[in-house]
Amino acid sequence: MDKPHKKLDVWKQSIALVTVLYELTKSFPKDEWYGIVNQIRRAAVSIPANIAEGAARQTKKEFIQFLCIGRGSISEIDTYLEIAQNLGYLDNSTVKDLDRKMIGVDKMLNGLIKALKN
Repeated sequence: MDKPHKKLDVWKQSIALVTVLYELTKSFPKDEWYGIVNQIRRAAVSIPANIAEGAARQTKKEFIQFLCIGRGSISEIDTYLEIAQNLGYLDNSTVKDLDRKMIGVDKMLNGLIKALKN
Protein backbone atom coordinates (compact mmCIF):
# COMPACT_ATOMS: atom_id res chain seq x y z
CA MET A 1 0.00 0.00 0.00
CA ASP A 2 1.33 3.38 -1.03
CA LYS A 3 1.44 5.87 1.86
CA PRO A 4 1.71 9.33 0.26
CA HIS A 5 1.58 11.16 3.60
CA LYS A 6 4.92 9.67 4.66
CA LYS A 7 6.63 11.62 1.86
CA LEU A 8 5.40 14.95 3.22
CA ASP A 9 7.75 17.01 5.37
CA VAL A 10 4.77 18.58 7.13
CA TRP A 11 3.60 15.13 8.24
CA LYS A 12 7.10 14.34 9.57
CA GLN A 13 7.28 17.65 11.45
CA SER A 14 3.81 17.15 12.92
CA ILE A 15 4.83 13.68 14.16
CA ALA A 16 7.83 15.32 15.85
CA LEU A 17 5.50 17.88 17.46
CA VAL A 18 3.26 15.10 18.79
CA THR A 19 6.28 13.38 20.33
CA VAL A 20 7.42 16.59 22.05
CA LEU A 21 3.93 17.26 23.41
CA TYR A 22 3.53 13.72 24.72
CA GLU A 23 6.86 13.95 26.53
CA LEU A 24 6.08 17.39 27.91
CA THR A 25 2.66 16.46 29.26
CA LYS A 26 4.10 13.53 31.22
CA SER A 27 5.10 16.07 33.87
CA PHE A 28 1.60 17.54 34.28
CA PRO A 29 -0.28 16.81 37.52
CA LYS A 30 -2.09 13.46 37.67
CA ASP A 31 -5.43 15.17 38.13
CA GLU A 32 -4.99 16.71 34.64
CA TRP A 33 -4.53 13.37 32.85
CA TYR A 34 -8.21 13.19 31.87
CA GLY A 35 -8.44 16.93 31.35
CA ILE A 36 -5.94 19.15 29.65
CA VAL A 37 -3.34 16.40 29.03
CA ASN A 38 -5.89 14.32 27.15
CA GLN A 39 -7.05 17.35 25.16
CA ILE A 40 -3.50 18.40 24.19
CA ARG A 41 -2.60 14.87 23.10
CA ARG A 42 -5.78 14.31 21.12
CA ALA A 43 -5.39 17.62 19.29
CA ALA A 44 -1.71 16.91 18.62
CA VAL A 45 -2.37 13.46 17.18
CA SER A 46 -5.12 14.96 15.04
CA ILE A 47 -2.61 16.99 13.03
CA PRO A 48 -0.62 14.16 11.37
CA ALA A 49 -3.73 11.94 11.30
CA ASN A 50 -5.63 14.53 9.25
CA ILE A 51 -2.65 15.06 6.95
CA ALA A 52 -2.50 11.31 6.36
CA GLU A 53 -6.23 10.95 5.81
CA GLY A 54 -6.33 13.92 3.47
CA ALA A 55 -3.38 12.67 1.43
CA ALA A 56 -5.23 9.40 0.84
CA ARG A 57 -8.39 11.12 -0.42
CA GLN A 58 -9.43 11.24 -4.05
CA THR A 59 -9.55 14.99 -4.62
CA LYS A 60 -7.46 18.03 -3.85
CA LYS A 61 -10.52 19.67 -2.32
CA GLU A 62 -10.83 16.87 0.23
CA PHE A 63 -7.10 16.99 0.97
CA ILE A 64 -7.30 20.74 1.58
CA GLN A 65 -10.25 20.22 3.94
CA PHE A 66 -8.23 17.78 6.07
CA LEU A 67 -5.21 20.10 6.08
CA CYS A 68 -7.46 22.89 7.36
CA ILE A 69 -8.68 20.62 10.14
CA GLY A 70 -5.02 20.08 11.05
CA ARG A 71 -4.54 23.84 11.22
CA GLY A 72 -7.50 24.04 13.56
CA SER A 73 -5.88 21.47 15.83
CA ILE A 74 -2.78 23.66 16.06
CA SER A 75 -4.94 26.55 17.27
CA GLU A 76 -6.61 24.22 19.74
CA ILE A 77 -3.21 23.18 21.17
CA ASP A 78 -2.19 26.82 21.38
CA THR A 79 -5.23 27.47 23.57
CA TYR A 80 -4.50 24.51 25.85
CA LEU A 81 -0.87 25.57 26.23
CA GLU A 82 -1.97 29.08 27.22
CA ILE A 83 -4.20 27.59 29.89
CA ALA A 84 -1.44 25.22 31.06
CA GLN A 85 0.95 28.16 31.35
CA ASN A 86 -1.61 30.17 33.32
CA LEU A 87 -1.99 27.22 35.70
CA GLY A 88 1.78 27.07 36.19
CA TYR A 89 2.32 23.75 34.39
CA LEU A 90 4.57 25.33 31.74
CA ASP A 91 7.14 28.08 31.84
CA ASN A 92 7.39 30.90 29.32
CA SER A 93 10.44 29.56 27.49
CA THR A 94 8.83 26.15 26.97
CA VAL A 95 5.69 27.76 25.56
CA LYS A 96 7.78 29.95 23.23
CA ASP A 97 9.68 26.89 21.96
CA LEU A 98 6.44 24.99 21.35
CA ASP A 99 4.96 28.04 19.67
CA ARG A 100 7.89 28.13 17.21
CA LYS A 101 7.36 24.46 16.40
CA MET A 102 3.63 24.94 15.90
CA ILE A 103 4.17 28.01 13.73
CA GLY A 104 6.56 25.97 11.59
CA VAL A 105 3.99 23.20 11.07
CA ASP A 106 1.24 25.77 10.45
CA LYS A 107 3.34 27.52 7.79
CA MET A 108 4.02 24.20 6.10
CA LEU A 109 0.31 23.38 6.11
CA ASN A 110 -0.48 26.82 4.65
CA GLY A 111 2.12 26.32 1.95
CA LEU A 112 0.73 22.91 1.02
CA ILE A 113 -2.81 24.28 0.95
CA LYS A 114 -1.73 27.11 -1.36
CA ALA A 115 0.15 24.68 -3.62
CA LEU A 116 -2.88 22.40 -3.86
CA LYS A 117 -5.16 25.34 -4.71
CA ASN A 118 -2.96 26.33 -7.67
